[in-house]
Amino acid sequence: MARSNDEVAALFHEYADLISINGGDAYKSRVYEKAARSIGGYHADVSTLDVKGLQEIPNVGRSIAEKILEYFRSGSVSAVEELRAKIPTGVRRLTAIPTLGPKKACALHEELGISSVEELADAIHDERLRDLKGFGPKTEENILHGIELLQSSGERALLDVAMDLADDIVTELSRATGCQRCTYAGSLRRFRETIGDIDVLAAADRSAPVMRAFTELPYVSEVIAHGEKKTSIRTTKGLSVDLRVVPPDSWGAALQYFTGSKAHNIRTRELAVHQKLKLSEYGLFDAESGKKIASETEEDVYARLGLPWIPPTLREDRGEIEAGLHDELPDLVQETDIRGDLHTHTDLTDGLAPLEEMVAAAAERGYAYYAVTDHGPNLYMQRMTDERILAQRDRVRELDGEHTTRGRRGGMRLLHGAELNIGPDGTVDWPEEFLAGFDLCVASVHSHFNQGSEALTRRIVRACENPCVNIIGHPTTRLIGKRPPIDADLEEIFAACARTGTALEINAHPDRLDLRDEDILRAKRHGVKFSVDSDAHATVHLANMRYGVGTAQRGWLTRDDVINTWPETRLRSFLLKGRTARRSRG
Repeated sequence: MARSNDEVAALFHEYADLISINGGDAYKSRVYEKAARSIGGYHADVSTLDVKGLQEIPNVGRSIAEKILEYFRSGSVSAVEELRAKIPTGVRRLTAIPTLGPKKACALHEELGISSVEELADAIHDERLRDLKGFGPKTEENILHGIELLQSSGERALLDVAMDLADDIVTELSRATGCQRCTYAGSLRRFRETIGDIDVLAAADRSAPVMRAFTELPYVSEVIAHGEKKTSIRTTKGLSVDLRVVPPDSWGAALQYFTGSKAHNIRTRELAVHQKLKLSEYGLFDAESGKKIASETEEDVYARLGLPWIPPTLREDRGEIEAGLHDELPDLVQETDIRGDLHTHTDLTDGLAPLEEMVAAAAERGYAYYAVTDHGPNLYMQRMTDERILAQRDRVRELDGEHTTRGRRGGMRLLHGAELNIGPDGTVDWPEEFLAGFDLCVASVHSHFNQGSEALTRRIVRACENPCVNIIGHPTTRLIGKRPPIDADLEEIFAACARTGTALEINAHPDRLDLRDEDILRAKRHGVKFSVDSDAHATVHLANMRYGVGTAQRGWLTRDDVINTWPETRLRSFLLKGRTARRSRG
């Protein structure tokens, strides 16, 4: 299930927005934004803490701690409810639109009486916003983009939210009487970036005990349908879950069928028809006699169709059938292949945990190496200085090799890096002479998202050409359902990365998953290398690596494509980039 921390974080994010909408103190709004981030990234379950324990969380004082206790005691916070009551429902609806801030939402409601997304879209098409101060054609275009994002996301959940719930359901149902096997299927098993309904599959000779356990889960708010083979519920978090129980000897066929995708299943059924077979969720049958030929495992079903087992993350009808028939399926990168995380933060800038805690948590994951990449000084709110980053480097060197890691000889090696801000003109925070002292540099776009396509493209290409920039972080800057990708020429950027030896990041944060799988496929054709990173701002965020690896698999990546699966010697050689040649020329 979703962590209690995430519930409270979402509530305080909303409270911060409500304060802004109501014209409240901007400082107070920022206080709750900071508290929300800290709570979301805190390692302990906040529902188990008292006031004293809550106040140990960064940015959580006594007043906020008491509101957290009030939430778990009564299910709501009176201060939040009071503000909700003061603000028209229409304004709150409008603030759900990405790119539309609270002040503009208020102006639209007060000046034009707009109280729904549909009314706003109509007003833009009628050009009624242009008489309002602060609204023009570009603003209208941005709002329409936001409406498209909102509508496309619909009621779909982010991958991590769906995965947490599915993992919990599978664990609980696996304990049910008679349940022999249980797992999630559907788009979740394929690691799609957002999930509609969650599909769970169980194998049992008798379905009734498993169905009963499913409907009695504590977070079931509604049983939508209840049957012998399929039961559907809605959870208290609004997600719908379908459970199908099949006979154990049909497990493989059912798992293949309910994993999908629809397009992939059409292709496998076509293969069956050509061989005078019939494929369904119950098995692979001889079309004439009806005799069952294969069904117990997915491997059996695929083998009888003349295919190797195809990893779920590839099952999108994007060439996997043809690759399987020609024995050309890639040996996909696995989470166990990841030797280190190359983009992480500490509380020196906007992280929540000190360096020592982040390093210890990385060592617990068994990494061979680990990079610390706090923000450079061009993000002014981070208050970075040369002195602070150099002091951190000294401490990183002291900790280098101090932590033993499971299954590896020698201590975990530390790399000292930085996440640089790519400015509007493509320059980064420090001059090359200073940057040369870092083990690696990640460079990312953090502002000026609305530059023209040509300027954005030139901006990132220039960063790639910097001999000290090793990785382009979250390359399209998107936030799923909240901010669209920047309008840059990705093909030109991919070519520049391949030409300069700059890796592209696959940012594993579930809000980002940037690059997208489609972009990874395109970049791979250019010969680009990739880095799958957590962009962790707290110790719990390190576990997001699984989502980045799933996205990398959807982009058909192997170990050789991903630089942080490489041995340390090969990685460090790659990170030298053009610096060695540049020094020799000097």
